[in-house]
Amino acid sequence: MKKAFLGGRLRQLREQNKLTQAALAQRLDISASYLNQLERNQRPLTVQVLLKINQEFGLDIQFFSEEGDARLLAELREVFHTEMQEDAVTAAQLRDLVDNTPAVARRFVRLYRDYREADELAKTQVLGGTPANSAANARTAFEDVRDFFYDKRNYFEQLDNKAEAIFENASLSIGHSLDGLTRRLRNRHDIEVALVDMPEGGQIRHYNAQEHVLQLARSLRGGQRAFQIALQIGLLEAQSEIERQVSTVEFATNETRELARIGLAKYFAAALIMPYNAFWKAAEKSRYDIAWLSRQFGAGFETTCHRLSTLQRPTQKGIPFFFLRVDRAGNISKRQSATDFHFSKVGGSCPLWKVHAAFDQPGEILTQIAQMPDGRTYFWVTRTVASGYGSYGAPGKFFSIALGCDIQHASRMVYSKGLDLSDPEAATPIGAGCKMCPREKCTQRAFPMVGKSIEIDANSAGFAPYSSD
Repeated sequence: MKKAFLGGRLRQLREQNKLTQAALAQRLDISASYLNQLERNQRPLTVQVLLKINQEFGLDIQFFSEEGDARLLAELREVFHTEMQEDAVTAAQLRDLVDNTPAVARRFVRLYRDYREADELAKTQVLGGTPANSAANARTAFEDVRDFFYDKRNYFEQLDNKAEAIFENASLSIGHSLDGLTRRLRNRHDIEVALVDMPEGGQIRHYNAQEHVLQLARSLRGGQRAFQIALQIGLLEAQSEIERQVSTVEFATNETRELARIGLAKYFAAALIMPYNAFWKAAEKSRYDIAWLSRQFGAGFETTCHRLSTLQRPTQKGIPFFFLRVDRAGNISKRQSATDFHFSKVGGSCPLWKVHAAFDQPGEILTQIAQMPDGRTYFWVTRTVASGYGSYGAPGKFFSIALGCDIQHASRMVYSKGLDLSDPEAATPIGAGCKMCPREKCTQRAFPMVGKSIEIDANSAGFAPYSSD
């Protein structure tokens, strides 16, 4: 463990437990003067002290993780680079804010997010007669739930354990769970599954509680039907575990709480058809071959990628992935992560990121070694997925799915075969969106970086008034 000066976190822990320095020092079996030095960052926090803290308070070690602050630091950097034209706040000052007063930093980001939402709504006509405040609440709810999953590192041990227990109890089979799940729903809950052309409400599923019928769209594949039935079982049999997780966070609205419940039920559904132990062993054995895992467990490409991003059981850790779903316009509609990665919410994502190129080669798996401006290098696997449940001419869904990890883990994946992962020239320089990217000479730049002046000449990038064509 490298030297970690995290006095602010230690002070936060002490204040949360309403302890004096002398009282906390006594519980940690250290001197009060040593504790004072730790809190003032005059001494680094040692492994021995961390272990003692964990023993005394049962605290998740992520509370003191520097890596866990990466997203918060990136969001703060985005806030200040976006709004501050003069008197720029330095990287060291932002780091101090995150280290010493993380609650203040998070509150600042939240206030800025609320300001951006209000500003956007003031400038945008809301279509379809939807009240502006409802649109704002919906967007905020989604962001809050994304943050909730991120803060939990996209891993919920109680739900995984519950899913494995039900899998065994119901005598389900890997890759062939549809019939077993249907039987459990009927025998245990007196609920029948009905395949219909269009479920009530126009969605792919609808549960009629009065008639005890779960309607599923007839166009769903077997694996998709299994997932929807597993979702219903999760809402019924994992309710206490789901509520326990939701109660750990003070969500702002009932809408946000309900959205979190649905997200956790979907997590449970994936864990039921892809139980942790079996899925982790298969992932390691296949070197994270997504197509092979999809066939083995009867799940789609997107669902399999999503499940891979949750393998963080302490005794059976998989690769810490980040999972994203992107549409043609560059909107990131799903964003889950077992580690830290941040894309800007301002000005779109980077056009050099290969997730966009996947749309030109539908169904093909593409790989990319990409380096961010901070020097961190990542390995990406991306492919498109498509679905359509309506009649001829009805619009379907078309997304690019991206699964990424730090370059240090890339050799564990089958997709890195034949690539020189150590070659610095193999990495494509990308950024977190043009308005936040400091790469001034990038030929794909669409906008100048916010707060930066640019040199205007005949070779200026794509935001010039006329193109060379």
